[in-house]
Amino acid sequence: MATLPFSATCGQSKSASHPKFDSRFTDFYRRLNHSSLFLITTSSSRMARNLCVKNVASNKKQQVKETTRDTTGEAFVPDSASIASSIKYRAEFTPSFSPEKFELSKAFFATAQSVRDILIINWNATYDYYEKMNVKQAYYMSMEYLQGRALLNAIGNLQLSGPYAEALKRLGINLENVANQEPDAALGNGGLGRLASCFLDSLATLNYPAWGYGLRYKYGLFKQRITKEGQEEAAESWLEMGNPWEIARNDVSYPVKFYGEVISGPNGNKEWVGGENIWAIAYDVPTPGYKTKTTINLRLWSTKVSPEEFDLKAFNAGDHAKAYAAMKNAEKICYILYPGDESIEGKTLRLKQQYTLCSASLQDIIARFEKRSGNTVNWDNFPDKVVVQMNDTHPTLCIPELIRILIDVKGLSWEEAWAITRRTVAYTNHTVLPEALEKWNLKLLEELLPRHVEIIRMIDEELVQEIIAEYGTDDLELLQQKFKKMRILENIELPNSVADLLNSLNEKSDVISTEEVDEKSDIVDSTEEVDANDGEDTIKKTKGTFEVDPKLPMMVRMANLCVVGGFSVNGVAEIHSKIVKDEVFNEFYELWPEKFQNKTNGVTPRRWIRFCNPDLSNIITKWIGTEDWVTDLEKLAVLRKFANDENLQLEWREAKRRNKIKVASYLIEKTGYVVSPDAMFDVQVKRIHEYKRQLLNIMGIVYRYKKMKEMSSEERKKKFVPRVCIFGGKAFATYVQAKRIVKFITDVGATVNNDPEIGDLLKVVFVPDYNVSVAEMLIPGSELSQHISTAGMEASGTSNMKFSMNGCILIGTLDGANVEIREEVGEDNFFLFGARAHEITGLRKERAEGKFVPDPRFEEVKAFVRSGVFGPYNYEELMGSLEGNEGYGRADYFLVGKDFPSYLECQEMVDEAYQDQKRWTRMSILNTAGSYKFSSDRTIHEYARDIWRIEPVLLP
Repeated sequence: MATLPFSATCGQSKSASHPKFDSRFTDFYRRLNHSSLFLITTSSSRMARNLCVKNVASNKKQQVKETTRDTTGEAFVPDSASIASSIKYRAEFTPSFSPEKFELSKAFFATAQSVRDILIINWNATYDYYEKMNVKQAYYMSMEYLQGRALLNAIGNLQLSGPYAEALKRLGINLENVANQEPDAALGNGGLGRLASCFLDSLATLNYPAWGYGLRYKYGLFKQRITKEGQEEAAESWLEMGNPWEIARNDVSYPVKFYGEVISGPNGNKEWVGGENIWAIAYDVPTPGYKTKTTINLRLWSTKVSPEEFDLKAFNAGDHAKAYAAMKNAEKICYILYPGDESIEGKTLRLKQQYTLCSASLQDIIARFEKRSGNTVNWDNFPDKVVVQMNDTHPTLCIPELIRILIDVKGLSWEEAWAITRRTVAYTNHTVLPEALEKWNLKLLEELLPRHVEIIRMIDEELVQEIIAEYGTDDLELLQQKFKKMRILENIELPNSVADLLNSLNEKSDVISTEEVDEKSDIVDSTEEVDANDGEDTIKKTKGTFEVDPKLPMMVRMANLCVVGGFSVNGVAEIHSKIVKDEVFNEFYELWPEKFQNKTNGVTPRRWIRFCNPDLSNIITKWIGTEDWVTDLEKLAVLRKFANDENLQLEWREAKRRNKIKVASYLIEKTGYVVSPDAMFDVQVKRIHEYKRQLLNIMGIVYRYKKMKEMSSEERKKKFVPRVCIFGGKAFATYVQAKRIVKFITDVGATVNNDPEIGDLLKVVFVPDYNVSVAEMLIPGSELSQHISTAGMEASGTSNMKFSMNGCILIGTLDGANVEIREEVGEDNFFLFGARAHEITGLRKERAEGKFVPDPRFEEVKAFVRSGVFGPYNYEELMGSLEGNEGYGRADYFLVGKDFPSYLECQEMVDEAYQDQKRWTRMSILNTAGSYKFSSDRTIHEYARDIWRIEPVLLP
């Protein structure tokens, strides 16, 4: 059977025997097992291999059996009858469900497993070939993978959508209904995880040798419920029925240690002993490329302890909590994505998660490298075969962990390990927000990972020496400023060797400066032309203070560690990368300009047009004349020459309306609100955060509603275009202000949607539990999409790309990828408002000085909200955050009030444009036509060429 190559022996079983067993299933699996690679093309090869993904953690040699392929010499393409038989077999012989029932949930599980059986053939062959060729491989390290549902994506990439639909029809079931049974994999939250999943899709489609690493979260972030109290959180249950896509690798596990102490051996070698020991267990998920044999792997780690850790004596004595404390302590590491970190326990758990990802993954990578190297391992070649990409700062501990393994386990010197690490690890920065540029308390980190803190201190010392070598010691104040901004260790004493040097220089500068003052005094006496302050200035230029402040915490700056330890640092949009170089890491950029790059994000056009919007995809293919655009998105530009064609515009509008009807149906089901598909669908869906400014959007809606209420029925119908304003996104559980914003949106919706005077002219709907599957339905039906973050604060954004690809027009600031989208789709096809990034600092300074004068319309809205029109909830804290000139949680840090008048005026332009449907449709077409730059295929090509230095590997 197809799954058997993953067993310990890679053996092959005999055919199943059962009275209900369909002979077509036997043929399906026989041919599948004898087919080396599955693809909808023929192959001239006559031989195939029954392949295994081997346990590289084991030293045991495993045999790879040769088998003769099917006598036709062609790759096996299953038809609907054989697929139906395989589904029936899986339904009968998979023990996850009762045998007497064949309900939708069971049908999904059986269908998914039958697809996985097909994927395994290419999956095994892909990595067998990579090992045989010993290619350089990229390893993508991310705390999040927001994949969405996998079934339709997998059969779409395999070009089997039709046969699977027909097979399920034979069984009396609809493919769409089966697909809807699949829960979204709860492995991510926002753009970081969605980007990682898009990258895996592109890596497989473009045939790049790569592997993803993450954690297998049992409960995800949380399931969001919207009640009259606002957002409520519940545990996500995506694994409750099992995951048919994953393969548990119980024979692939690595030890991970916490706490303990570091002891020195007689030769100066270090050993980390004692402490808490757990095991990371591998779960593998196949990721198929589109129209290619390549199927790459996402390896997720789960955590446990050995059975010996269960305290049987305590259990029998009745102390059950003590008996399984070690087990629960290990398992909880992979319970929740981003556990709350307000407490020490929460912070510790987050650090454990990050270290588990880094340690288990690097042990696995090194095991694979050693296996491929054979009998002779040359560690100098490690960076020529391995590149590790850290997706944000969460995997920063990869740097000290790689050094630890190389020195303490593999016996390399510090110099060798440091040089190898700096050639192996690369860093993607995803934010300019200070709170997201992670810092960890030194005491906490030292207690949990004592050996790593030793290594981080050594890296910091290397950095300090490099700074001194670059800037010299003539100007100690300059040196102090560089240390303050660049050091990995914040508010921590300098290394002894450096401190002694600088203290001696300080003492010397005191003497020299005093002598200079005396000399200048003599000159003053004779010339009377030198300012008396010149001597003091001389002292300031030469003398620096390198003491720590006992009132401030001692911290480890993870982003600085990434920059120092990595060979490449990239931002994710042009404006973001410029801010990274000019502001966030300017001192590092001046020291190492060659490290810094831009890699504008992208999204996969397979999931985000081809599969989620088939109506639009068919129109694109018809007018372009080829379906090649699915893997070569530049072909979308051909649509530009048809943008004014009335026939295309008619088809375009009809497709959009069909998608809007689907959205309207979904909103009734999930929220109870009835909306008209004739209204403009205005959407803002993303993580709820103050800088993303959902508050600006809803306050604009409140202003619109107030103006409507002040008009007669005839006046408001003439003035306003009907709108359905849709929100979606999760506020982090402990982010109080974000949760207030969710509550505010839902309260406005409850009032507006039940106002008979307004009717269909305005609706406000908050979609609960926003995820990838919801996005796949909402985005094709959207007409206006809001990307209105405070300029300079959004690194890139990827939802803006998805909306634009699907012919949705954007309203937004010049922030993140909005800048490049506007350039590509044309300024006339993007609604722009708001302050520019370079103005933000000055505007905040102006506010602090009490010079900001709010627009009367803004004050009007705040007063309207405070009047209680939207219910009894007290919105004083929310409105108060937009007032005052300084203070935490006040002074409108995100400039909602500043941009409010510009936003209102821009929305008037939106209404005007929408009233001219021919103009609007043209804008929509040009958005799709101009979105080609924002394919993740383009992004991955750039990563592969400029950072990873890997080449596509085509399987024979």
